[in-house]
Amino acid sequence: MLRLNRVRKEYKGFQLECTLEVQEGCVTGLIGKNGAGKSTTFKAVLGLVKTDGGSIEIFGKPVHEIGNKEKEDIGVVMSDAGFSGYLTVQDLIPMLRSLYRNFQEEEFRSRCREFRLPMNKKIKEFSTGMKRKLQVLAALSHEARLLILDEPTAGLDVVARDELLDMLRSYMEQEGRAVLVSSHISSDLEGLCDDIYMIDDGKIVLYEETDVLLDRYGILKATPEQFGRMEREHILRHKKEEFGYSCLTDQRQFYQEKGND
Repeated sequence: MLRLNRVRKEYKGFQLECTLEVQEGCVTGLIGKNGAGKSTTFKAVLGLVKTDGGSIEIFGKPVHEIGNKEKEDIGVVMSDAGFSGYLTVQDLIPMLRSLYRNFQEEEFRSRCREFRLPMNKKIKEFSTGMKRKLQVLAALSHEARLLILDEPTAGLDVVARDELLDMLRSYMEQEGRAVLVSSHISSDLEGLCDDIYMIDDGKIVLYEETDVLLDRYGILKATPEQFGRMEREHILRHKKEEFGYSCLTDQRQFYQEKGND
């Protein structure tokens, strides 16, 4: 559904170099701290920034060959964009109807009622959670085959996050669909994603299936003395903290058996 191969984008003091793939029938997560390169990756996919190298394919075609029909098959939520605050949901409906040939108006109205989004209230008066729900509902409203969701849970409380993630699970019940979703909150994606990429300082530093991540990976906390004695053959990365060190491993059981956790 989506493939990025060594996509590069250079800014002053920052360089993105990203390779990832989203397969049909899968929800793929992209996690990383704020500023790690998640939004830049999404903007590169959508043609919102000009890349400096590499290639991008969507639906098996180079991104520059994607036509309007294929673009209608993509649903998008961007973390730093949204609808004009002076519009109402009722104002949006004719716009969505004109933009998307497969706009499901009655379902969209029904979902707005379900998630308590008032039809005639200006969007600028919505809470952060209401705005985010509206963005996701709009992305889901036109039978998109691929969803590209940049930080859709950012700023939401626990209840709102759960509601949004349930919406995405329902979307994936139909065949022939896929999702690329980013977050800096890894726990939001644990029960949703089939596989996860981790990005740091513009580079993919980890890729794994979610089940494997949960089963084999872990964070070890060690004092300086413990870190000095620790066998490090399975330590992927480590970070100095106030108490000592945090260490990422892909062999959690190995260290549990040795008592180094």
